[in-house]
Amino acid sequence: MSATTPPDTTATEGPAGALVGAGRLAERLGEGVVLFDASVGAHRGAAARIPGARPFDLDGQLSDHTSAVPHTMPGAGAFTEALRALGLHDTDTVVVYDAQGVYSSARAWWMLRAMGFDRVAVLDGGLPAWTAAGHPVEAVPAAYDGPRGTFTARPRPGLVVDADTVAAALADPAAAVLDARTGGRYAGTAPEPREGLRGGHMPGAASLPFGDLQRDGGLMRPVPELRTAFEAAAGERERLYFSCGSGVTACVLALGATLAGYRDLAVYDGSWSEWGLPSDRPVVTGVAVGGTPVAPGGGAAGGAAGGGGSP
Repeated sequence: MSATTPPDTTATEGPAGALVGAGRLAERLGEGVVLFDASVGAHRGAAARIPGARPFDLDGQLSDHTSAVPHTMPGAGAFTEALRALGLHDTDTVVVYDAQGVYSSARAWWMLRAMGFDRVAVLDGGLPAWTAAGHPVEAVPAAYDGPRGTFTARPRPGLVVDADTVAAALADPAAAVLDARTGGRYAGTAPEPREGLRGGHMPGAASLPFGDLQRDGGLMRPVPELRTAFEAAAGERERLYFSCGSGVTACVLALGATLAGYRDLAVYDGSWSEWGLPSDRPVVTGVAVGGTPVAPGGGAAGGAAGGGGSP
């Protein structure tokens, strides 16, 4: 795969099937592919969709709003109901995209896989790549008002994990915890966009900003470059755990790792929105030198950071 040719596979072709190019999707639009628009934030509900796209609403019914942490994975019953209301069947093939490129679409992809549904791929480059290629866009929000589907969630333990599991992984020499936030947020030199969170990172976690896995146009990097990025962050460790701000862009790392051939993967659902809250869970600041976090001024980060929300 060259640096100028994006992956362009069907949604069901093994590991590389996690990603599909705009050209291949355009060829399959009339072949029964279910399209989900998983855009979040300001892009949620925007009046622009790939023809026929349905809303995979991570800011709405496809997160558990009884949780104090944003974008929490809903339970199997709620997930089943939401996907049936969107007309999904267990035998369907799904492509998910978002309006920012490869961003929140990876979260939808990982959630479906965690709930036992494998016939799903992410549109490489998302809506921007689709429009840049000259493919049609409807000037309406993603919507669905058709018949109910028959999808049933079949949760796979271990793909979405909690804070205690991540704490154990940080102490496991065979595991790596990778942080998808920007380097400044990881180091604690940039403020957290959510109010009340401490700055910094988990002791022992490595920084791998999700944007480092992408190239111009928001396309995922070729597989050899993805593998190089993960080896630089995780060394020889193959058991990988991913964290970010609220469990969204951590899934971009999960997508990249899947494309790179890693198989033992998990996403920390609460991510920094949970770990970064004032608590006795350890937080350090500074950058990692030789794998050891170095904290300017002596170590543990404290205090609150103001601002709005960010995955």
